[in-house]
Amino acid sequence: MQTDRSLPDRIHVFGASGAGTTNLGKLISHKYGHRHLDTDDFYWLPTDPPFREKRRPEQRLRLLDLAMGGSEKWVLSGSLVGWGDPLIPLFELVVFLYLDPDVRLARLRARELERYGPDAISVGGPLEEQHRAFMEWAAAYDTGGMEVRSRALHEAWMAQIPCPVVRMEARRSADDLLRELEERVATR
Repeated sequence: MQTDRSLPDRIHVFGASGAGTTNLGKLISHKYGHRHLDTDDFYWLPTDPPFREKRRPEQRLRLLDLAMGGSEKWVLSGSLVGWGDPLIPLFELVVFLYLDPDVRLARLRARELERYGPDAISVGGPLEEQHRAFMEWAAAYDTGGMEVRSRALHEAWMAQIPCPVVRMEARRSADDLLRELEERVATR
């Protein structure tokens, strides 16, 4: 059976940190011409080192609204559950990526090492505390309750989404995930 390989114009890809949402978002952007937006770029103020100071929710929404309004087609990667709920009516497709916690945490450790270097995040390093706190936060995703960014919170959020939601196990490459997404969208 021949399938149509097109995707909707306004897509939100989210999941736990380290599940691959940014990689899939970038690939969709590259292949289909969507503007790629990442929630981290709107959630965090630019700092050195990064990810230290949050923007106020109304600032995040205003900036995201401007970025989305300037593009006919966009893919937004990362979680905006709670603070970004006013944007839900804009979504034409939501993609939820999930991954075994051990694999996801190993990906995050490797990303942190690449981003900051072993000296910065090791014991006694200048970013040791920030790294430890981030990894503890990320590890709590699968067991945390509704009060934190968690699988439980994401499941409850997805239950209220009016557009189609596609759930995908993210152990495979972004290319494989995109092929599966194309097939699943085409057969809807």
